[in-house]
Amino acid sequence: MQGSTEVPCTKEAADQQQVIVVTTGVGGGGGGSCGGCVPSSTKPNDVGVDEKLRHTGSNRQASIEMGEYNGVRYAGIDEAPPSPRAEKSRKVSLIPLVFLIFYEVSGGPFGVEDSVGAAGPLLALVGFLVFPFIWSVPEALITAEMGTMFPENGGYVVWVSAALGEYWGFQQGWMKWLSGVIDNALYPVLFLDYFKSVVPLVGHGYPRTLAVLILTGILTFMNYRGLTIVGWAAVLLGVVSILPFVVMGLLAIPRMEPSRWLVVDLHNVKWGLYLNTLFWNLNYWDSISTLAGEVENPKKTLPKALFFALIFVVAAYFFPLLAGTGAIPLDRNQWSDGYFADVAKIIGGTWLCWWIQGAAAMSNMGMFVAEMSSDSFQLLGMAERGMLPELFAKRSRHGTPLIGILFSASGVILLSWLSFEEIIAAENFLYCFGMILEFIAFVVLRIKQPAVSRPYKIPLGTIGAILICIPPTLLICVVLALASVKVMVISLIAVAIGLVMHPALKYCEKKRWLKFSVSSTLPDLQADVHENTRSLVP
Repeated sequence: MQGSTEVPCTKEAADQQQVIVVTTGVGGGGGGSCGGCVPSSTKPNDVGVDEKLRHTGSNRQASIEMGEYNGVRYAGIDEAPPSPRAEKSRKVSLIPLVFLIFYEVSGGPFGVEDSVGAAGPLLALVGFLVFPFIWSVPEALITAEMGTMFPENGGYVVWVSAALGEYWGFQQGWMKWLSGVIDNALYPVLFLDYFKSVVPLVGHGYPRTLAVLILTGILTFMNYRGLTIVGWAAVLLGVVSILPFVVMGLLAIPRMEPSRWLVVDLHNVKWGLYLNTLFWNLNYWDSISTLAGEVENPKKTLPKALFFALIFVVAAYFFPLLAGTGAIPLDRNQWSDGYFADVAKIIGGTWLCWWIQGAAAMSNMGMFVAEMSSDSFQLLGMAERGMLPELFAKRSRHGTPLIGILFSASGVILLSWLSFEEIIAAENFLYCFGMILEFIAFVVLRIKQPAVSRPYKIPLGTIGAILICIPPTLLICVVLALASVKVMVISLIAVAIGLVMHPALKYCEKKRWLKFSVSSTLPDLQADVHENTRSLVP
């Protein structure tokens, strides 16, 4: 059951504020109080609600003021933090945000070597120039529009909920969180794969297991201490990760032979490996949306950060490939994960090889902390929307989502035993399902909510919004078709768990076995969903 408590205010003050009431759940927890004259529930019989609906009903299709969602005023990130502890946490500025996106998506050219081994230099270079326009640019543009439209920690969960209802928003959150945790399980493993050349003891057995636990604990503690620390750590790690490739590129100039870039054999291309390598290295642009509530002025900062990060990521892939393939004779059998260290040794010597190996290890640390930040704040955002129990909305004394961090870290430890190939395949499969829901939500909101304020809006109409979703959707179909039967079965079981988990949590809420609440600083999306969008759930 939901309680209702009204804050005394006059109708005139409410009209001036132009703030619609929002719903709070059991116990009223999960967030701080809104400013102004905001009641904390939206019972249909409340006089203030009827007056507000009459006031806005005739102007529903009119141009909507920035900061509102269909007549709902956002209690913005800078206006009313969700809790006193959240107020203590410092917001992420533009430069750390660019590097956080860099580590959500890339982390450097480590792992791109397989594109050369699968298809040769020409297709590898062309792929990292063309593929971003098919996948990365549309995903980044949609993230910029939707992330500024809903500047809160729920990210893509909120987008899908607003368009399709809470049930599908929960499914989106489950699939994207699970794919993120699976992805994060990869980085401690890769870190140790590079580190074992220095300390062979961590290459196998119990020492390796212990090293995974210790490394995961240290990086998890960085997230616990505060997102700003993680943000500036990402800046430092980004410089460390890219600098040796800048040096390698300069040393490679005298060795360059442009004809080596043009080598291609279309009859000997491993298309599955080639496309999966490109997809894995250029996805996850939407992950930063789950941190929108922690960003300084997200309506302006987020689009800028995505633009700069896109250029940074493409350059970080393309120029090392250009230097590596142009400076040494081609042997496609050698071009596999980790081969850049050998390339560096040929071009610059052992010292450059060690530098590349160290940069790879640091890069994996950066990708881990960025991914865990996104995953844990997503759980916090879902709890603030009442999709998860209230305990997931609690923050540590550093303003970070403690329970979300612990759950994400536990998932990483449990999945670290999987192989590199299994992790990539399972992650991509679940990620594709989540992206399909995002594209549908984007188009539905463009059609059903054309007048809602979008501080950043893709300069395309409804038809254009649909068209930019077609190329990445076709790519998703190809990636799903390339998955093995084992990956399909495991992934579909994971999807089925999410389908039954939501009604199970609702049953627990009804029985009051778990406590749920909706943050009073957030607008009520469900009222709008029921009015404007047919639910897909029977």
